[in-house]
Amino acid sequence: MKIGFFTDTYFPQVSGVSTSIKTLKDELEKLGHDVYIFTTTDPDAKEVESRIIRMPSIPFVSFKDRRVVIRGMLYAYHIAKEIDLDIVHTHTEFGVGVLGKQTAKALNIPVVHTYHTMYEDYLHYIAKGKVLKPVHVKQLSKLYTNHMSGIICPSQRVVTKLKEYGIERPMSVIPTGINVSQFKPVEEKLINEVKEQYQINSDECLLLSVSRISYEKNIQTIISGLSKVVEELPYVKLLVVGDGPFKSKLEKQVEELSLTDYVIFAGEIPNKDIAPFYQAADYFVSASDSETQGLTYTEAMAAKTKVVAKGNEYLDDLFNDKSLGVTYADNVDFADTLIDYIREDIVSDQEVLKDKLYDISSEAFGKKVEDFYQKALIYFEERHQGYEEDSSIYSLKLFKK
Repeated sequence: MKIGFFTDTYFPQVSGVSTSIKTLKDELEKLGHDVYIFTTTDPDAKEVESRIIRMPSIPFVSFKDRRVVIRGMLYAYHIAKEIDLDIVHTHTEFGVGVLGKQTAKALNIPVVHTYHTMYEDYLHYIAKGKVLKPVHVKQLSKLYTNHMSGIICPSQRVVTKLKEYGIERPMSVIPTGINVSQFKPVEEKLINEVKEQYQINSDECLLLSVSRISYEKNIQTIISGLSKVVEELPYVKLLVVGDGPFKSKLEKQVEELSLTDYVIFAGEIPNKDIAPFYQAADYFVSASDSETQGLTYTEAMAAKTKVVAKGNEYLDDLFNDKSLGVTYADNVDFADTLIDYIREDIVSDQEVLKDKLYDISSEAFGKKVEDFYQKALIYFEERHQGYEEDSSIYSLKLFKK
């Protein structure tokens, strides 16, 4: 099958979306498919990349590390036509995603979409939330997903929100998988190097946060709760891995709370080098409100690092066994939940972990998406080539199996 990914975000831009796309591309190619990526230019990208078609772009006004296509769409369409794609898979609701929809319609092939981002969590970035409102997100989402042959949702939270928007396209929950082998036990030497670099003593308990440092990641709640944690457990330290626009405010918060001896900012660490950081940590912590799934949680699980995270439908199910981690409901619950969990010192259940690791693997991810494509192709054919409305009940049931 020849598959066209259309996305505004791809490497060398670092994000959960670009990681998800690369992971899926690799797994689909292992299954024998040809995957072509239509995306934006990037000053740090290689000049020639196999099966990657880049269109001229500029940085987005509110996210300088994200880009917006300015021209080259017609050129990209002609390439897609020459490739003779079988299916289009869009990963953005904007510029390149719109091109993907138009390309699918012109080629008379199905188009599916992954709804990666909960935009209501990011409205404050655009004119401080005074211009775009949740109702605009609803309208945009309904308009964009119209005529789709299926929507991949990284978690049940996304399904729930899209149904609130009144979207009735076929949906399937398929969380992004990870390369589990990347997080297999590393040499003790590498773990010790991490601890030595950041001056973590052997008798200290290391908490780890890994994410883009932005307001919606809610690291400020972790730091705020840490004051209470160190009162009860003075041997605890927090290592914050990542970079972003909110970093300076977090550093100021640490100073104001007199936590400079307990919080370390490590900066951004390439994903290929992150495994020793997870394995050096005793607990992975998060208070994020914006995750549709969150690859860092599954990476921590693959590294056999226990997790304490703010719960949602996805995470509550992922960490439904205390040997893997625990979730809490509200920001104010973080400190007490962490303190209690550390004191319990629960032993990992290897059988539970083994089952979970396959579920979150990139291999399982690729096979689930491949199956989704097959159902989308059937759905497309049954709906008279995808652009005529009908009332087929059977087609919708395909996606529920």
